[in-house]
Amino acid sequence: MKAIWWLKTQLAHYQQPVHRQLHRLDAARDSWEYLRRPTRRSLREWVQINRAASPASLPPTVQRRRGRQTQLVHPSVAIALSVVTLTTALGQRFFRQPELQVGTVSPKTILAPESVTVVDEETTEAQRAAARNGAVPVLIPDEGKNTQIKNSLDSLLSQATMLRRQAGAFPFLPTEQVSTLAQQYIRVADERDWQAVWTLAQPTRSPEGLINQVQGPDLDAVTQRADYRALTPEQQQVVRQLITYQRSQNPQELRALQLQIDTARLAYRQALSSLTLLADAERGLPEDPQLFTLTSTDWEATQQGMRRVLQRMLLQGIVPGMPADLLQVATAAQLQGEVPAPAATIAEVILMAVLEVNLVEDPERTRQKAEAAADRVQTVTVTARQGEPIVEAGETIDQGKFVLLDYFELSQRRLNIWGLVGFGVVTTGAVAIFLGVERTVRPALRWQDHTLILCTLVGVSGLSVAGLAVYGLPAVGLLVSSFYGVKLGTTVVALLSLTLPLGTRVSIVPLIASAAGALVCSVIAPRLRSREELALLGGVVGIIQGGTYLVLTWMWTPLSLATWYLPLTGAVVQGIYGVISSVVALGLSPYLEHLFDLVTPIRLAELSNPNRPLLKRLASEAPGTFQHTVFVASLAEAAARALHCNVELVRAGTLYHDIGKMHDPMGFIENQMGGPNKHDEIDDPWVSAEIIKKHVSEGLVMARRCRLPKAIQAFIPEHQGTMLISYFYHQAKERAAKDEAIAVQESDFRYDGPIPQSPETGIVMLADSCEAALRSLKDATPEEALMMVNRILKARWRDNQLIDSGLMREHMTIIAQVFVQVWQQYNHKRIAYPKASTTPVVSTPTV
Repeated sequence: MKAIWWLKTQLAHYQQPVHRQLHRLDAARDSWEYLRRPTRRSLREWVQINRAASPASLPPTVQRRRGRQTQLVHPSVAIALSVVTLTTALGQRFFRQPELQVGTVSPKTILAPESVTVVDEETTEAQRAAARNGAVPVLIPDEGKNTQIKNSLDSLLSQATMLRRQAGAFPFLPTEQVSTLAQQYIRVADERDWQAVWTLAQPTRSPEGLINQVQGPDLDAVTQRADYRALTPEQQQVVRQLITYQRSQNPQELRALQLQIDTARLAYRQALSSLTLLADAERGLPEDPQLFTLTSTDWEATQQGMRRVLQRMLLQGIVPGMPADLLQVATAAQLQGEVPAPAATIAEVILMAVLEVNLVEDPERTRQKAEAAADRVQTVTVTARQGEPIVEAGETIDQGKFVLLDYFELSQRRLNIWGLVGFGVVTTGAVAIFLGVERTVRPALRWQDHTLILCTLVGVSGLSVAGLAVYGLPAVGLLVSSFYGVKLGTTVVALLSLTLPLGTRVSIVPLIASAAGALVCSVIAPRLRSREELALLGGVVGIIQGGTYLVLTWMWTPLSLATWYLPLTGAVVQGIYGVISSVVALGLSPYLEHLFDLVTPIRLAELSNPNRPLLKRLASEAPGTFQHTVFVASLAEAAARALHCNVELVRAGTLYHDIGKMHDPMGFIENQMGGPNKHDEIDDPWVSAEIIKKHVSEGLVMARRCRLPKAIQAFIPEHQGTMLISYFYHQAKERAAKDEAIAVQESDFRYDGPIPQSPETGIVMLADSCEAALRSLKDATPEEALMMVNRILKARWRDNQLIDSGLMREHMTIIAQVFVQVWQQYNHKRIAYPKASTTPVVSTPTV
C-alpha cells in the first residue's frame, strides 16, 4: 500500500508544470542566500518560455485567463481568414485587370462597334507636362545687380585715372619734333639703354667765352660716331629727334630738358609700381603699361565708350550660364568703334572684370508662361470609325489603341487569378513576418488586437478607391506603434509600404514620402506621453513627408530651370495630407482604446492624473487609503523601473488597486485616524474577514462602472492574490480552541484570487505587503529594514503567491533593495531645530 501511495504522489508531482515544482522547491529553502546570486535571466525570457509552453503545462490560473481570451476560431483558421481578407482588400488591381494592355500583342483583329472620338487623357497630360518643363524661363533685369556692376566700373576707372595722374602728362614734349613713339621709348627704356641714347643727344657747352651757355650737338657729327652706329634703329631715331628738337630751343630750355626727361621717367616708374600693386589687390585693373601711353583725349573717350557699351550690354542682359569666351567675344564686338584702337584691349579687360549675370527669373511670369504653354497643347483624341479595325491580329497595342479598346470594354478586363494567387503568397509571407516579430513582443497580442490591426489595414485599402491609400500610412504608424510599440509599428508600416504598390495602383514618390513620415511617426509616437505631443508630432510628420516628396521629385522628374518650383505645390499638399492623417489617427485613438480595451502610455498617464473623479473620491472618502496608495505606488514604480517592467502600468494600477475600500472606509485601520476600531465593535472574525475581502469585489464593480481597462482592473484582485487574512484567521483559531463546536475553514479567510498573473501585479502585491511594515520603522538601520522586507517577500514566495507572476527568485533581491532605498528617501533625517524662546526680546535703539 505504501508503494502504491508513493507511486501516486510521484505521478501527481511530475504532472505539475516544471516551473511550479522549482518554485515550491525554492520556497522550501530556509536560507535567502540565493537572493544574492547574480542572474542573467530576464522577465522577457520567462514570458517567452511561458508563451511557448503547451496549454496543458500552464498553471491553472493562466489556463483560466487564456480560456477567457480564447479566440472564436482556431488560430490557423484566423490566420487564413486574415490572409484572404488582406489579399482581397489590398489586391484590387487584380480584379479588373485588362489582358490587352499597352505593349501586348493582339491575338485577333478587333473592329470598332461604332464611330467615336475618345480623349486620351494620359497622353494629353504627358504632353502638357512636357510643355511645362520645356517652357523657357522669363528673365528680368536685376536693378540692384546693374547698379553694383556700374559702381564697380566707376571704381576701376577712378583708380586708373589716379594712376595716370601719378605717371604725369603724356606726351611731355611737343609731338611736332619728338614723336609719341619716341617719347614713349624715353619713358619706358631702362637706364643703360637710355644713357646710351642721352650721351649722344644731350646738349653741349658753347665755345670759349660764352659763359653759362649751352647748345645742341651737331647732328652730322653725332651720326658719324661709332657709338651712334651701335644703337638700334629705334634708338637712332630718338637721338635724331632729340637733337632736332634742341635746335629750336633757347639755352635756358635746353638746360631744363634733362630735368624734364628725368622727371617723366621717374614718375612713370613710380606709377608702374603702383599699378602692379593695385592689379594684384584689385580684380579687373589691367597690368598693362599701355594705360599710361594713352593721351588725355583718348582716355576720356575710352571711359565714355566703356560706359556706353556697359549700359547697352546690361539692357540686352547677361543670362545665367553664359560661357565666358562667348561673353568676351560679345564685349569685343560691342567695343568696336566705341573706344580708340590703342585702348581696345584695356577696355575689354576692364569690362570683362565687372560684367556679371544681371538677369533673374520672374517666378510668377515663368509659371504663367509654362501654364500658357500647357494650355496651348491640344487635347489628344483617338478616333475610330464603325467597322474599321482598332487593332490587327498580331499587332502590338499602343496607348491610342488601348484607349479605344478600354472605351469599348474590349480590353478583356477580368479577374487575374494567378496574379491574385501570387499576391496572396506575398501577403502570407508578410503575415508570417508580422507573427514572427509579434512573438518577440511582450505582452502577447489578443485576438482583439489582431482584429484592430486588420481593420486599420483594410481601412487603408478602402482609401484606394479615392486614390488616397498611401496617405493613410502615417495614421497606421501612429495607431499601431502607440498601441503596441515601436517594433510592431515599424513592421506594419514597412510591410504595408512594400505590399501596397503590388496590389494597388499608387504613385511611387507619394508612397515613399508617406512611408518616411509613417516610419518617423512609428518611432516617436510610443515615447510621447500626452495628446498635445502627438498633435505636434503630426506637424513633424507633415514636414518630413512634404520634404521627402520634394527631394524625390527633383531627383526623379525631369524639370527645367523654368519649372523647378512646380513640385512645391505637391510637397505642400503632401505635408497637409501627413498632418491630416495624424490628426485623424489622434482623434480615433481614444475611441479605439475604449472599444478594444487598450492601454497606451498616454491613456495610462491620463488615468494616473490625481484629478480623475475616482481618485478624487478616494482621496476625500478614504484619505488614509489614498496616502497608503501613494507610498505603495512609489515602491512599485521604483521596483518596476529596476526590473524594466511597464512603469506606467504599475503606476496606474497601483493608484486604483484599493478603490474598493471606499465601500467601507472605516473598516480599514489606515482610515480610522486613531478612532475606535470597527472590528472591535463587530467582534466576529468571519464578518470582519468578509468586510476586508469585500474591498476586492467592490473595487471590481467600481472599476467596471468607471470603465477602467482590464489591465488596470487586474491589479484589484491580483494584488491580494489568495493570501490569508492572518489577523482574523488567528482570532478564529483562538475561538475554535475555546469552543470545539466552532470549525475554522482556512478558505473563509483567504482572498478569492487570482494570484498575480504578470510581473507588474506581482510587484504591486509585494509593495502593498511591505508598505505598512516599512512605515512602522522609525529608527531602524537599512540592514534591519532589508531583513524585514526579505522576511515578507519570503513569506509571499512560500505561500505560492508569485508562482504565475513571472517573477524569479533572483528578482526578489532587487525588489528588496529597491524598497529599502525608497524607504530611506521617505525617512531621511531632518535637522532638529531649537525650541523658540518664550522670553520677549526687547530691541535697544542704537545711537
